[in-house]
Amino acid sequence: MFDKLDDLVERLNKVIEELNDPSIVNDQQRFKSLMKEQNDLTPIVEKYKEYKDTKQTIEDSLEMLEEESDEEMRELAKEELSEAKNHLTELEDQLKILLLPKDPNDDKNVIVEIRAGAGGDEAALFAAELFRMYKSFAESNRWKVELMSVNENGIGGFKEVVFMISGKGAYSRLKYESGVHRVQRIPATESGGRIHTSTATVAIMPEAEEVDVEIDMNDCRFDVFRASGNGGQCVNTTDSAVRLTHIPTGIVVSCQDEKSQLKNKDKALKVLRSRLYEMELAKAHDAEAEARKSQIGTGDRSEKIRTYNFPQGRVTDHRIKLTLHRLENILNGDLTEIIDSLTAADQAAKLAKMQDV
Repeated sequence: MFDKLDDLVERLNKVIEELNDPSIVNDQQRFKSLMKEQNDLTPIVEKYKEYKDTKQTIEDSLEMLEEESDEEMRELAKEELSEAKNHLTELEDQLKILLLPKDPNDDKNVIVEIRAGAGGDEAALFAAELFRMYKSFAESNRWKVELMSVNENGIGGFKEVVFMISGKGAYSRLKYESGVHRVQRIPATESGGRIHTSTATVAIMPEAEEVDVEIDMNDCRFDVFRASGNGGQCVNTTDSAVRLTHIPTGIVVSCQDEKSQLKNKDKALKVLRSRLYEMELAKAHDAEAEARKSQIGTGDRSEKIRTYNFPQGRVTDHRIKLTLHRLENILNGDLTEIIDSLTAADQAAKLAKMQDV
């Protein structure tokens, strides 16, 4: 591990040296690549420097204990030594996590698809609540939310909603949200006071660039139709909505949020590209089935990952057996504790796997 860290220190010095060369401004692509590398390496190198400083503190404290006869000074040295040893262990763990292979998609924007599952109108209302939850979480992180497609049920629920969240690290924070979300509560229409269980499916897909997925336009069929709306200015009087069918896979994407047919077509292609990219990622994951088992969930849309129980005011994530009794805050976008816990559990699983190799 330390040989690798020494190599990274050397690499960062070379990157900084190249960035300081005035001629680099003539090659913007290279400049951007080096800046990204510097941003990736700096936290690791800084943590390694802190590790080496702490190790030096331990050596200095041990030396003082050998040479110092004053009891008060010896006690101070012992205290400093104990603190430094504990800190060194923490730093080692942090360095191991920083050295874990980075998911190349972590810094990407995400396309989120939420679909109502079992439960009819109640499931559609829950899908709308999940949309608002992720929207609030995104806004608290100062990320941009852009609606791409929505299919409403007429009473405030969503049969399906597709939206993009743009911002640094969006995928790294939201990638564990894929799967089946379950809600347990008494619907407003239930006269007998019985608890109903409904579900919604969430898919989190990294936004795919054109270089990630090449789409042959001959494989695509575009149909245009008149967008539906709630009345007034929302109703389009032209055929601006777009339905895109990808013939080889049978994937169908509809977009009608924009008043421009061209913009809806562009959004539909973005969604298609991300779905195709997700399919490729799933194939790669399936090829590493054992690795997937060791991680937090498979990201499979059929996997039940979380339950939102209204009568008990609790949210339970089944993958890490985490239960929190603050349902209202979570549905208002306070997902930080859940996401931090999922990230930590995933890192611990990856570290354990690395140590087994």
